[in-house]
Amino acid sequence: MDPLTGNKRKLTEETQNQAQAKQPKVEKSEHSSLKIQTFPEQYNQMLDEKVARVKGLFNDLPDFPASDVEVFESTKENFRMRTGFCVKHYGGRMYYVMFDQKTPVEVTSFPMGSKLINDLMPKILEECSKHEVLSFKLFEVRFHTTLSGEALVVLIYHKNLDDAWKVLAEELSKTLNIKIIGRSRKGKVCIPEDKNEDFVTEVLNVNGKVLKYKQIEGSFSQPNSEICSKMLEWALKVTAPPSTDADLLELYCGNGNFTIALAPNFRNVLATEISSSGVAACKYNIALNGVENIKVARLSAEEFTEAWSGSREFKRLVAENIKKEDYNIQTIFVDPPRAGLDDLTRKLSAEFDNIVYISCNPETLHRDLLEITKTHKIMKFAVFDQFPYTDHLECGAYLTRKSTNE
Repeated sequence: MDPLTGNKRKLTEETQNQAQAKQPKVEKSEHSSLKIQTFPEQYNQMLDEKVARVKGLFNDLPDFPASDVEVFESTKENFRMRTGFCVKHYGGRMYYVMFDQKTPVEVTSFPMGSKLINDLMPKILEECSKHEVLSFKLFEVRFHTTLSGEALVVLIYHKNLDDAWKVLAEELSKTLNIKIIGRSRKGKVCIPEDKNEDFVTEVLNVNGKVLKYKQIEGSFSQPNSEICSKMLEWALKVTAPPSTDADLLELYCGNGNFTIALAPNFRNVLATEISSSGVAACKYNIALNGVENIKVARLSAEEFTEAWSGSREFKRLVAENIKKEDYNIQTIFVDPPRAGLDDLTRKLSAEFDNIVYISCNPETLHRDLLEITKTHKIMKFAVFDQFPYTDHLECGAYLTRKSTNE
């Protein structure tokens, strides 16, 4: 028994193996239909097919620039900065699994994941297997890495985490030079405890400028950091040249990913986000990057629409000293969830001269543009291959208000 377990009852190796022997074996990834492999030699063809499908979807829109769609390719391997795996215990060993339908499939490598994820995957299992305190009832491992070389590993358990676990987790953190979060039903422990950090800091190069972003564990961040940089550069390009008198409104700002990058193109930026942790991260990142022309309010898109129309007042806007009359908003930036824009937000968007729309779902983007193109014209359209080897494509559209004779 591990000397750090104390008096708490643990399964002996013999009884643990007996319990595990009852579990069914899992498939090997090469024998399943689980889409975790990469096919660099087929990448260009697969991307061309995705782009063709998107063009076909949007071709019914007026003035859709099908021949001028910008295509931004991903790297062909090691493009995902974060991922997670379930952990199975069988035959005296631990291993990672993902699920093909309901069938668990063993994962020994993950070529879609960053090089750092692939480097850490076997080391985490190896180090945890050395100590029953770390391995017992471990059922999920999540990895969050950055281009800047940071790594946060989340170990999730079906048990409470005691002082013995903390001691070994501290050692693991030092051995692998990573941050660790231990999660259980009743708690969350950040390692190293003296830092108590539940985030990594990503560093992106955007048009030669270095931008830093705090990415909190469990909160949304772009999974493909290199494509993220290309999205930011595209958004900067379509909103150029910089203005000294026009302001930007951004809905769904998250941790300030686009907010901070776009700030130099506008006099002021007003950003909203419904998540309190997202607002806190956005404010942190604004200060981290030394940006001084952004204000952030914790409001949903629907709430901001009510506030902008004057139908409802919000103390949260008063607390941030945000007044409608202080802004000359000519451009709105939206990056909604897969459901797209609600009716009120679509109508709000049409009030502004320029619209930048980033979408993770071409179907709802198409639905929204069917309405928005009644008042605005698509000037630029781009696709970003955020998830190679899948059917998924991110889209970006830049629209300007139609003239009276259009």
